[in-house]
Amino acid sequence: MVSDVIDRNDRFRGILDRLATKSIDDYYNPYRLFEWPDQLPEDMWWMSPELTTTYGTEWADKLTPEQLHTLSKHESVNFYSLNVHGIRELLVEVVNRIHTAGFETPSEFFHHFIGEENEHMWFFAEFCLRYGKKIYRQPSGGAEAAVPSDKIQSLLVFARILIFEELVDHFNSAMAEDERLHETIRGINRIHHQDESRHIAFGRELVNLLHQDLKQTATEQELDEVSTYLRRYMKHSFESLYHPQVYRDAGIERPHELRRALLESPARAEAELRTFRKTAKYLEKTGLIR
Repeated sequence: MVSDVIDRNDRFRGILDRLATKSIDDYYNPYRLFEWPDQLPEDMWWMSPELTTTYGTEWADKLTPEQLHTLSKHESVNFYSLNVHGIRELLVEVVNRIHTAGFETPSEFFHHFIGEENEHMWFFAEFCLRYGKKIYRQPSGGAEAAVPSDKIQSLLVFARILIFEELVDHFNSAMAEDERLHETIRGINRIHHQDESRHIAFGRELVNLLHQDLKQTATEQELDEVSTYLRRYMKHSFESLYHPQVYRDAGIERPHELRRALLESPARAEAELRTFRKTAKYLEKTGLIR
């Protein structure tokens, strides 16, 4: 049982205690922390240009600086929209497991996790609605999988959460330090990075333990299917950044054609490798990805 693997692991229990203490020590009130200007300047970057979907492609040269700034605004709103959708999904999954059989030990930290993620979802949604007047719809697909057992389901749930958090944190850590961005944008990325560093540390330990537990009973075919699924999920997650409605809102003609061209660009493959460099290394080292 999962709880047996967790409870026997002194390292994990120690990490849980330290992370829970850190959550308490770092606690903040997001409803008071942020200052929300009535509007943000349009003639500036809303996302680090190196993180935009046109970076390194011919489109970065074709579009004017004004068009690139406008595109970065809508890509920024899409990025925070993806955070809203991703957090909603992970909250549902964690709430379904808190104080249930097998997850008794991490449940105390789950309370901190749930509280922090709920607050993250609020300030990301606030940004989208204030400055973008919308939350972009979530792309379909990516998370569907035939799940033959509860063990595999729990592993995939927490592996998805980890992949999502590491993708987001790659962007957060860069934008928090980017002086080309407005302080409001830097601020929400900075505070999210602070919290996500704890969540990622927790997620890596838990996913590894869940994988160890699964390997005791799973067939080679099941382990191969887990690996295939996680690769597909990483690809889908990254491609969610390439949203045709974003290109349409930025005033770019034939948005679906642009999306296809960008996804087929060598720059897209390079950006995906950079974004998931640490994640892929971890998943390969643990054997989750084969």
